[in-house]
Amino acid sequence: MSKRTNTVLFVIIATVFNIFVTVACFVIFLVIFSKFLFPRMPESILPWMMPLLFVVSITASFLVYRLALKIFMKKVNLEEHFDPVFGKSRR
Repeated sequence: MSKRTNTVLFVIIATVFNIFVTVACFVIFLVIFSKFLFPRMPESILPWMMPLLFVVSITASFLVYRLALKIFMKKVNLEEHFDPVFGKSRR
């Protein structure tokens, strides 16, 4: 495969991975909230907690994504296999 194809596949797979991790984090935080915190809080807090849980899950998925990318970068030489996304345009 060419460098450009590798780059496109990497971006697509990384995006799907990030979406999956975001959804998984949201479900995990929602289960934790509903099992442990929600019974102790008033029901009126639920509309405020859903957006907060979503933001926390996005933040957690960003941290997991960064960690996974660091591990991937240690194992693979990116310059050898991938085309630069932002770089000099070829003429």
